[in-house]
Amino acid sequence: MTKKLFISTHGCQMNVYDSDRMAELLRPLGYRPAAAPDDADMVILNTCHIREKASEKVFSELGRLRATRREREAAGNGGMIIAVAGCVAQAEGEEILRRAPYVDMVFGPQAYHQLPEMVARASRGAGATLNTDFPTEPKFDTLPARAADSAVSAFLTVQEGCDKFCSFCVVPYTRGAEYSRPVAAILEEARQLLAGGARELTLLGQNVNAYHGEGPDGRPVTLGRLIRLLAEAPGLERLRYTTSHPLEMTDDLISAHGEVPALMPYLHLPVQSGSDRILAAMNRRHSADDYRRIVDKLRAARSDLALSSDFIVGFPGETAADFEDTMTLVGEIGYAQAYSFKYSPRPGTPAAAGEMIEEPVKDERLQRLQVLLNGQQADFNAGFAGRVLPVLLERDGRQTGQLVGRSPYMQSVFVEAPRHRIGRVAEVRIEAGFGRSLKGVLVTPDAAAA
Repeated sequence: MTKKLFISTHGCQMNVYDSDRMAELLRPLGYRPAAAPDDADMVILNTCHIREKASEKVFSELGRLRATRREREAAGNGGMIIAVAGCVAQAEGEEILRRAPYVDMVFGPQAYHQLPEMVARASRGAGATLNTDFPTEPKFDTLPARAADSAVSAFLTVQEGCDKFCSFCVVPYTRGAEYSRPVAAILEEARQLLAGGARELTLLGQNVNAYHGEGPDGRPVTLGRLIRLLAEAPGLERLRYTTSHPLEMTDDLISAHGEVPALMPYLHLPVQSGSDRILAAMNRRHSADDYRRIVDKLRAARSDLALSSDFIVGFPGETAADFEDTMTLVGEIGYAQAYSFKYSPRPGTPAAAGEMIEEPVKDERLQRLQVLLNGQQADFNAGFAGRVLPVLLERDGRQTGQLVGRSPYMQSVFVEAPRHRIGRVAEVRIEAGFGRSLKGVLVTPDAAAA
């Protein structure tokens, strides 16, 4: 009997990957995707603890789901299993069950491979399940094969957890210690995704360039070597990886950017601050000049490399001079894209006990930084007008006859093209670059229709 499943995914690409795997785990139990929570027999909130007030947003969403479940029951449409997964579940599982006792399942990101057993318990009415342990066996060992149909651009987790313990970050506490999947398992999953239609793979990890999985000879393999092995897979057009830490940007990995054509010239390399004093307080274990030297090496290996980054403003103790150091770094490096946030404390992290910056000060600094970053992104995109780019066409656009794809530099590109071009790389002449996207035309439209 078919049942409907709705997964609300928040946060990073790792959560997107996890949500896809949860859906695959539940498929043998008869669950198929629902368009909205109202239509679902089961709803999973796959949560992220990075954003400000993340847990309160979860409780707000849970309140709405409780009302939806009551409406379904009153209308005779059956009940609804409500589950909370991900990093908020891992960090605050007991609090979720205390404040929302109507929730059926709470489980962390290391436990979702046990989802079928938890669903069976919930279906029997055996009471709420709290599963936030870190199992001794890797969850990847018990996950099913990937689904037969893959997205054109697919995520592939190769590494999980983090041992860096940045003072503002909850990841080591919610995702656990660093774990790298064996090379053989990654290559097999890549083959499944490519056989299902994927043409681009993005390798995921909380600290992906710390990858050190077991190779065929039993010795550890670096991310640079893994990229070279994956690039040989039949059907693969493009490779990307995220998220990186400057400490793990080795010469071998840097050289891969110049030597592996499938590795796209776009890299997300978070720096967080341009101030050495704040970087030390963040426990980043690199200086601003260390970061500059890494960028110089990357651009020497591949001159057209585009960078994105993360920035936190208003970190505890940040002075006006510290913030100006960040503005200087951004001006020197130049970013194609970036994510910037005001600092907000995460319970249990060392930074949460620091000297807080007043909100108006944080607001003013963030606004100044975003003006600079947004201007760099707009200039970067505008510079592509008149150029021809290879664009991997991924899906339908909003307008009839329009497709959306990605450039090598991660820009969204809108182009008029027939649907049969989805999943293929097209040469596109860029007509205009905007703040967050490009618009273009097919170079050979007649050949595309043939």
